[in-house]
Amino acid sequence: MKGADLLIAHTTGMKRIIADRGYDANRLRSTLRSQNTIPVIPGRKNRKRKIRYDEKRYKDRWRVEAMFCRLKDFRRVATRYDKLARNYLSAVMLAAAVAYWL
Repeated sequence: MKGADLLIAHTTGMKRIIADRGYDANRLRSTLRSQNTIPVIPGRKNRKRKIRYDEKRYKDRWRVEAMFCRLKDFRRVATRYDKLARNYLSAVMLAAAVAYWL
């Protein structure tokens, strides 16, 4: 939650934020709503009141996670051997091309 607070403090203009149950906190939800951002975060199972969220958008979250898992299959991307950011970006681009082309 500490990292989420720092990231959200430096962002503007988000329509929605999609996160897993680990980010279910009233404080985070109120911060997001004050920035006119819709939280798409399911409530934890031990909540007394059920939290409503957009289930369709939440189910699409796995695509982003699957993409990062697929990119980490490439050792050069996962360990970041490159010292320069431009070289690392080109390695990520090549890995993405190979991963999704084949």
